Amino acid sequence: MAEPDLDFQTGDAGASTTYPMQCSALRKNGFVVLRGRPCKIVEMSTSKTGKHGHAKVHLVGIDIFSGKKYEDICPSTHNMDVPNIKRSDFQVIGINDGYLSLLLDNGEVRDDLKIPEGDLGKEIEFRNESGEDFMVTVLNSMEEEAAISIKALNKS
Repeated sequence: MAEPDLDFQTGDAGASTTYPMQCSALRKNGFVVLRGRPCKIVEMSTSKTGKHGHAKVHLVGIDIFSGKKYEDICPSTHNMDVPNIKRSDFQVIGINDGYLSLLLDNGEVRDDLKIPEGDLGKEIEFRNESGEDFMVTVLNSMEEEAAISIKALNKS
């Protein structure tokens, strides 16, 4: 019997980036995957059942990374994917070539997160140049991550 060609070069824990949830259980301000993108639900309505049909749920969501609006309609009894979202706070220790230098909880430095575009990016650069101590909140979902907000670092 021939051994199958198995590749064990990568060793992730196998944690899924999404989990299923019934459409009728989704709520406004919750999260859902619409057209392959992690979105925050901003509007949701349920239509009545037809003569032979199911109740339908109309979802409107905003992409948590790009801000684009997505819509979808699905039967209330069907499952939809909900993204696993992890929120972390890191202290900013500098900026190198458009990337943030972040101090991790274990004392290591991380240099692979791009400065966000728009007003948030300008605010981060301004606070860094003025020598302020501050933290950024980083949202991580579906193998994507981005800095989404700033908060001042309390000096004790």
